Amino acid sequence: MKITVIYATQRKLKSSTYNIAQRFIQNLSEKDSVREFFLPKDMPNFCSGCWNCFTDYRNCPDYGYLKPILESMLEADMLIFTAPVYVYHVPGQVKAFLDHFGYQWMAHQPRKEMFHKQVLLISTAAGAGTRSTLRDLKDSMTFWGISRIYTFGRSVYGSDWDTVADERKAKLQKEIDRLSAKIKGKRRPITPSLKVKALFYSMRFMHKKFKFNPADVRYWESLGWLEKERPW
Repeated sequence: MKITVIYATQRKLKSSTYNIAQRFIQNLSEKDSVREFFLPKDMPNFCSGCWNCFTDYRNCPDYGYLKPILESMLEADMLIFTAPVYVYHVPGQVKAFLDHFGYQWMAHQPRKEMFHKQVLLISTAAGAGTRSTLRDLKDSMTFWGISRIYTFGRSVYGSDWDTVADERKAKLQKEIDRLSAKIKGKRRPITPSLKVKALFYSMRFMHKKFKFNPADVRYWESLGWLEKERPW
């Protein structure tokens, strides 16, 4: 299984989210089939709101940073996003990263490859906030058209991985193993959820009837989605 991982921070050994992600990766894939990207190093800029991506995503001022990440995500069978809780939500660098993919939302120019992928969203907190943080990520994944979304949000009760109690680490490992087995047990073909399909048909109706953005309409037409073709 090819996996692309987007880490919310550049912290590694002391990061609880990083260590949990590594344990999932060990369960799900061989190391040489995993590509890892770290924010903000691999995508350091905020979206400038220039709107270029809604006509051609390659005209984004930050496309040089985005290109290798995008290509890796499109080639992967599974995506993993990690996000420690920052004031009850994702870190700013994750929001900045996701903002660059607004053009890829279902209302605009969703990627057909995304309809056949799985994603694992991992969030940790010393206390509370994983639910709202995971919601930030899940919104984008749903509107990207991701077929299967798994979440793993846990309160670790420690400021870093070294301060997490051994008993809690052992419990986390059992939960990681259980979810990993569930992910591996899902057999292809991977098809979209009813929610994703409903969003697709809603956006299809909008493009056919209202034609708000000519570039979006041309995109849907080029893939045959306004006729009989479907991305799944």
